[in-house]
Amino acid sequence: MAAEPVNVNEFSALARNALPKMIYDFYAGGAEDEWTLRENVAAFQRIRLRPRVLVDVSNVDLSTTILGFKISAPIMIAPTAMHKLAHPEGELATARAAAAAGTIMVLSFSATSTVEEVAATCDAVRFFQLYVYKNRSISAVLVRRAERAGYKAIVLTADTPKLGHREADIRNRLVVPSLKNLEGLLSINMDTEEGSGLASYASQTLDSSFSWKVTKAVRGRVPVLFDGGIRRGTDVFKALAIGAQAVLVGRPIIYGLAVKGESGVKKVLEMLQDELELAMSLSGCCRVEDITRSYVQTENEIIRSML
Repeated sequence: MAAEPVNVNEFSALARNALPKMIYDFYAGGAEDEWTLRENVAAFQRIRLRPRVLVDVSNVDLSTTILGFKISAPIMIAPTAMHKLAHPEGELATARAAAAAGTIMVLSFSATSTVEEVAATCDAVRFFQLYVYKNRSISAVLVRRAERAGYKAIVLTADTPKLGHREADIRNRLVVPSLKNLEGLLSINMDTEEGSGLASYASQTLDSSFSWKVTKAVRGRVPVLFDGGIRRGTDVFKALAIGAQAVLVGRPIIYGLAVKGESGVKKVLEMLQDELELAMSLSGCCRVEDITRSYVQTENEIIRSML
């Protein structure tokens, strides 16, 4: 019997064994040389903690609020695609785990369950993620559906005017399953002859003209959520210290789902929360609001301090 994972990183190896190669490569992979994918994780290792000692940390409170909604810890579930490729219950299991953990799940527009199905699975606060489509009426329909189903906010993805060149998906001839929320809205040729079905979909639908002119209206009035590379509770602490209100966790959630279903997602969230509590205690912070920029030191700051 395989040993139980003791940290979030160990779920990745277990998921590799549990999933078909094409599916694991899709979840784990990035674009071209995958430099950014690696750097997202490595960058945290170049930030040092600056703890305070002799502070009473007998009562540490991880709770915070996002857009007025209280969550148990500043750790949310990022919008990630096609959970049913990882587990038969897919997004429904992930949603239940988020509700049990007292946090917010951001449902991906490319989910393998509809907004209505996820909303019906449990009573919880949820957000809905959206790309900008060439056909704006598609976005309008999805926003109205999410609102009717009780979703409390729209999380707009603004950094994908075009999809990166995901070489593993191209080699594997990735076949994209039905994207349930788009059924009846899009007629897409998921061609894999020249690459992956995902690349074919993106080139036909995503709007590459989206710019900052569209987003100026909300500047300063929305929370900063950090997404990418979170693997430890200390990563969460560092992200909060440099200005985030909360973090979004993606791949580790998928790996937990692949390995243990709903209970695996719960375990990933529990591990990160426990590690964050420990990091706060050892740093001398009793509340999330106590975590400020003074508690971390970047690589450049370390070098300057030595000159």
